[in-house]
This record gives sequence, structure tokens and C-alpha cells, in this order.
Amino acid sequence: MSIKDDYTVQNIKYEDTKDYILNKHYAQRMPSISFSFGLFKGSEMKGVLTIGKPASHSLCIGVCGKEHASKVFELNRLITEDGLEKNVLSFFVSSCLRTLKNEDLIIVSYADEGMHHNGYIYQATNFIYTGKTVGRTDKYTEGNKHSRHYDDHNSHLRKVRTPKHRYVYFTGNRKEYLKCLKYNIKSFPKGDNEHYTLGQRMKTMVVNKETRESFYV
Repeated sequence: MSIKDDYTVQNIKYEDTKDYILNKHYAQRMPSISFSFGLFKGSEMKGVLTIGKPASHSLCIGVCGKEHASKVFELNRLITEDGLEKNVLSFFVSSCLRTLKNEDLIIVSYADEGMHHNGYIYQATNFIYTGKTVGRTDKYTEGNKHSRHYDDHNSHLRKVRTPKHRYVYFTGNRKEYLKCLKYNIKSFPKGDNEHYTLGQRMKTMVVNKETRESFYV
């Protein structure tokens, strides 16, 4: 029996992603979602993958230039149940990408060093590796909200953004987009991944600019 005999990949609704994203993914926050897929074994859903527009317009411009900014999307959530058979995850991701082959997209995805991820699933599914983002601090918002919801109440606090491995995939004309790619293509990173427990939220370090104290939320 092959994976294709046991598993299927289907388009799912926004509402169908919420349990996985809010209760099982380490970010526990709903992202922008333009495309959403479910991994099914029989009638039981075993995973979710979502793709949406990045919150950062500068990211959209920075990948392949302003002329292609509207085509940039982010693979922003990938969650599967524990204990799945070998190669099911790559089957899931590859199937989703094949479904989007006529959409002409530039897809960016990140593997967070803060979660000890190297992005091996993207290496296995023909993404291009373009290096790491720089660790930095960002505006702090209460309740694990995105920084676009920032207000001045906590202006003295900054949350720490850990470096992330950045991967890029083209569903359209790969050769043409490679000519426009603004990032240098680099060798894949290696190292041990650290598995996280489904439902366990990644804690964020917050720094008080006034006292220089730090704490986790």
C-alpha cells in the first residue's frame, strides 16, 4: 500500500483550519489565509496547511521586486498529527503545491530557529534556501496578537524575534522568477530538529526598554 492509497489532500474552509491553528500550532494565532488544505486519512483530518498574504509589504517587494510583489504569498502554517507514517508530510506539502501550479505564485516559508527547526520539509519538496533573517526585536502586543494590532500602551516593551530560515518556491515560471530573485541562493542548513508538543505555544521573550529586564510570555 502506498501513501496515496491511505491519504488524500483536500481544499478545506477557513473555519476548518481553526482547531489546528489555534490549539495545536505553536504560534496559536490565525494568519491571513488565501488557500487552505487538509490532510485526510479516510474521513479523519490529520493535518492542515495554509497559505496567505504576508503582513509585511516590504517582504512582498523584497523577494522578486515590486513588479512581482502581488504574487508573493507565505506558507504560514503547517501542522500534522504525531505518529504519521514516513514521507506523509512531504506527500502533503507536495500535493498542496501541485494543486497551486496554475496560480503563478511566489511562496515564502520560514523555519524558526527559536523552535530549533531547519526546514527539512522544504528541502525535501524543492524549495530554494535563501539564508536566515536577522534576529531583532519588534513591537509588543498583548494576547499574542500580531504587531499590526499595536498601541502605545506597551511602547516600553519589545518582543524578541528569533532568526528564521527562509525558503522560496515558485509555482509559475521558475526560470523567469529565478532571474528576478533578490536573495542569494545558499546551501541547505543542517542540524538536529527539535520536535515540539502539539498544543504547546512557543513562548516569546519580552524586553523592557526602560529597565532592561526580560521575561517570557
